[in-house]
Amino acid sequence: MSDVLTLVSQTITVDAYGNESAQESERTILCEVDSITQSEFFAAADTDLNPEYRFTIFFGDYQGEEICKFNGQRYAIYRTYRTGDDLELYVERKIGA
Repeated sequence: MSDVLTLVSQTITVDAYGNESAQESERTILCEVDSITQSEFFAAADTDLNPEYRFTIFFGDYQGEEICKFNGQRYAIYRTYRTGDDLELYVERKIGA
């Protein structure tokens, strides 16, 4: 694996007044980057998703994060798929993700 991916986890905390705030923590892991296949693109379009990349990572590196960063851009993880010791993360760019 030759590329770097940052996984972003969020923890919601509630203050004494009931206000929620999200605290983020980041972990950097190794990955392989691939383009989305044509079939993935069209299948996702039926559900109003806009897929951009497929990241392949070691299965043990993933802890259920829903956001990642790649080359300074934030992406939402909309689907995962396990293949042996690897895990594929399918992502889309989202405003506010």
